[in-house]
Amino acid sequence: MSRQEILDQVLNMVAMAYKKEVSELSETTSFKTDLNGASVQMVALVSEIENELDVALMLADVSACETISDLIDLIEEEM
Repeated sequence: MSRQEILDQVLNMVAMAYKKEVSELSETTSFKTDLNGASVQMVALVSEIENELDVALMLADVSACETISDLIDLIEEEM
């Protein structure tokens, strides 16, 4: 799976978890400043990523990601 394919899927999952439009999101979107970093939404996002992309992620590792790009890097490492 290419980085672009992962990005497209993750952007859709982030949009659903944080109730945003995909067009509002990019790799530079910050979980803390742009999405207000709510932990409940992060838990839902991690669960969705694990189910859709068949990867195992630690919530602490995902929570440490500042941007969506950081999250993509983490997912690529785990695939």
